[in-house]
Amino acid sequence: MRIVKLDKNSREDILKNLIKRSTSDYGEYEKTVADIIENIKTRGDEALFEYTLKFDRFNLTKENIKVTEAEIKEAYGELDEEYVDVMREAASNIAEFHKKQLRNTWIETRPDGSILGQRILPIEISGCYVPGGKAAYPSSVLMNIVPAKVAGVEKIVMVTPPNSEGKVNPGTLVAADIAGVDEIYKIGGAQAIAALAYGTESVPKVDKITGPGNIFVALAKKAVFGSVGIDSIAGPSEIVVLADETANPRFVAADLLSQAEHDELASAILVTTSEDLAGKVSAEVDGFLKVLSREKIIRASLDNFGYIIIADSSEDAIDIVNNIAGEHLEILTKDPFETMTKVKNAGAIFLGSYSSEPLGDYFAGPDHILPTNGTARFFSPLGVDDFIKRTSLISYSEKALFDVHNKIELFAEKEGLTAHANSIKVRFE
Repeated sequence: MRIVKLDKNSREDILKNLIKRSTSDYGEYEKTVADIIENIKTRGDEALFEYTLKFDRFNLTKENIKVTEAEIKEAYGELDEEYVDVMREAASNIAEFHKKQLRNTWIETRPDGSILGQRILPIEISGCYVPGGKAAYPSSVLMNIVPAKVAGVEKIVMVTPPNSEGKVNPGTLVAADIAGVDEIYKIGGAQAIAALAYGTESVPKVDKITGPGNIFVALAKKAVFGSVGIDSIAGPSEIVVLADETANPRFVAADLLSQAEHDELASAILVTTSEDLAGKVSAEVDGFLKVLSREKIIRASLDNFGYIIIADSSEDAIDIVNNIAGEHLEILTKDPFETMTKVKNAGAIFLGSYSSEPLGDYFAGPDHILPTNGTARFFSPLGVDDFIKRTSLISYSEKALFDVHNKIELFAEKEGLTAHANSIKVRFE
């Protein structure tokens, strides 16, 4: 891996390079996505079936678009029992973690006769996008659907592309069933996002769409936002490891490569104050590359977006970590909990030598659908809050309003909104 000494110029170069992975740099695809969305809006199922035949090479119809109970049962038969049991345990862990995020409706009654409150309700119907083919990850199915289920969403619809024989990845189907999905449709790509956003004769319109996908899916989610809610625009995966001289270089190297293997745009970065650790980690990476199955992808990822950054001080190291605002942050320092208090921006933080990032990907319970590409500065992991609505409650008695009516009228008049002022004034004429 390339080793870079941190200074003003290298900091700017690194941050600019990482930004290149953003979906904002793929405007060339936006026209294609816009055309697909418009076609689905105007032609519905007919267009949906055409795109599925074109891109997935499967002849989709009204009769076979929806996954049946028999297909789900068949999927269970294709997986070994131990794998299914692990999925169930992971789903339980995810549910237990997200139950702690649940909020309650509250009402406050004041002595002056006013009542204020907040009502919490789940959205009625959510849509979950799940990639197919080589990018089929049952763990992401659990991470999307379980929080929605915990939030109390009335109906959860999943879409995922079929293969040319009309089959869906069995792990995807089993995970969806364990998580509690209500309906599954065999559609993928930008056309699936459009179908969820606007509805077709076969696919119901949803209130919110969550889940990762390729560039066409990401741009489609961006385009339909406003007609429906979305979780975020997911970018390529990334890991930042913040480590000092006490870290095990073999552990650090293994953890960096765990994200670099996702795809060529994935980013793996070590930030350290130890030149000795930097050299040892680089050597360990070279050793691992000789035995790992996705060597070609990993090498491309590291060549494009991999760094070992050597900082002069722990303050500089933490500063660049906060600038990067990584999706996954591992802290492998002498006192990781103390170091964590200085970190402001990260999607998920893994503390200590035995909290490797894949623990969060599969099993621990916190959601692995996280903000990427620096968006941890203002976005949060997927959770129960993504599937609820907050409604404010306001009730004033005649006396409570009388006590403040002059103030409200003054405020409205100063803004030039005389009808606003009049709405209050008429009650006390």
